[in-house]
Amino acid sequence: MKLVQSFIIPVVVTAPAVSYSQQNQPFTWAEVREQLVLLKKTGYNPSSDHTQYPRNIEAAQARLSSANAPSTSGT
Repeated sequence: MKLVQSFIIPVVVTAPAVSYSQQNQPFTWAEVREQLVLLKKTGYNPSSDHTQYPRNIEAAQARLSSANAPSTSGT
């Protein structure tokens, strides 16, 4: 009985982690490059981002997401 318990408990504990990791597929190089090109079009410059890194990329991502947001005008 202890052998069964020592096998079942680790399987039950690790099952959610395995299923979660399968849902998050890694990005391809083409997808990463496309995202970088889009960020550069919004004014983001990665070579001059040494002192303000998190703030600059977050601002560029916000500009990009607001530019891609659907219009909510009432017309």
